[in-house]
Amino acid sequence: MRSPQEIKRVIESRLRSYLSRDRTGIRRELLRLFVRIKSMTIADLVRELQKQFAVTFHAIASMVGIIASRIGILRMTRNADGMHLYELKEKYVDIVVRIVRVA
Repeated sequence: MRSPQEIKRVIESRLRSYLSRDRTGIRRELLRLFVRIKSMTIADLVRELQKQFAVTFHAIASMVGIIASRIGILRMTRNADGMHLYELKEKYVDIVVRIVRVA
């Protein structure tokens, strides 16, 4: 079984690899939003990102899905209305802050 430090190194490596393919800055901004706002729906993320980028609901949902499943740093819950809320797992906040340089 992997140690917590080893798991964090793997997560950091996956995140750096994912962000290395970020040509427009959308992925970094998406992660910054999770650090600043904590818990958001896909619709919330789309509204925020459309202020700076030309994005679609489907594109953002795909990004969130990859970050949640392949990288493993997001947690998904449902609110009272049945909407999915996504939030950054607390144990990975420091890694994300360091990598995306949240102000």
